[in-house]
Amino acid sequence: MENLNFPVISLDKLNGDERKATMDKIKDACENWGFFELVNHGIPHDFMDTVERLTKEHYRKCMEERFKELVASKGLDAVQTEVKDMDWESTFHLRHLPVSNISEIPDLTDEYRKVMKEFAVMLEKLAEELLDLLCENLGLEKGYLKKAFYGSRGPTFGTKVANYPPCPKPELVKGLRPHTDAGGIILLFQDDKVSGLQLLKDGEWIDVPPMRHSIVVNLGDQLEVITNGKYKSVEHRVIAQNDGTRMSIASFFNPGSDAVIYPAPTLVEKEKNVEEYPKFVFEDYMNLYARLKFDAKEPRFEAFKASNVNLGPIATA
Repeated sequence: MENLNFPVISLDKLNGDERKATMDKIKDACENWGFFELVNHGIPHDFMDTVERLTKEHYRKCMEERFKELVASKGLDAVQTEVKDMDWESTFHLRHLPVSNISEIPDLTDEYRKVMKEFAVMLEKLAEELLDLLCENLGLEKGYLKKAFYGSRGPTFGTKVANYPPCPKPELVKGLRPHTDAGGIILLFQDDKVSGLQLLKDGEWIDVPPMRHSIVVNLGDQLEVITNGKYKSVEHRVIAQNDGTRMSIASFFNPGSDAVIYPAPTLVEKEKNVEEYPKFVFEDYMNLYARLKFDAKEPRFEAFKASNVNLGPIATA
């Protein structure tokens, strides 16, 4: 279902007299949607076109045939009943921080490696800028969220490059099953011609509109914990389509593996709230999430509350 109110935010409006209105829009998007779409975000359009071209070329050359073989080997092209344990997607993962693995990924051309490294630097800068805007809206000191993500080696940052090929039975196989994202803040460069991404709002699945050169932002479970539930991570999915391959480049700016995550004390005090969320080490959360990704997030939070681990002071750089 389409929604015409989907929050689209122009970042260049932050510099002028529309700053307050823009900050209010970001606040509303974080509180009520968990998603928004950025335009005029500072990443050059021609550069994004290059990323898209190289990603699609790489998929056609190195991954398309492999995906078809996988589908055939599992008999998925002839399924009659809903497939609940697999996603109709072809993916590979890049790690940027704390240490890049781009040079180790097979099949990438030198040009593609170089471009993805540059893209990661631009996205990292944008993620940090967005975290500071969130701090400003939340009344947290500048840099608080980045520090909360820091751990002993800095944040983790990686990219999932996915293609969603045409699916003969889109009603029976999801491109990607419903889930919330485990991490911090997610920046997505998605296909502007083939749609498929949807989020759950007020019990209805709503399309995240494909827009040329936009970056879609969504909030992960860690920001829900740190904001003590003021901002929520939102369930989303990808619908398989029967025509066109959808490109999706999702970059996850997450806490460091040993970062200790817990609600920001000033938010708990300010809201005169009970501390609704547990305190845990990010890596422990990820280990649990790896097993329960497609389940509801609440039992994950409850599991950590129950274990009530007494963790030492937060490690900062």
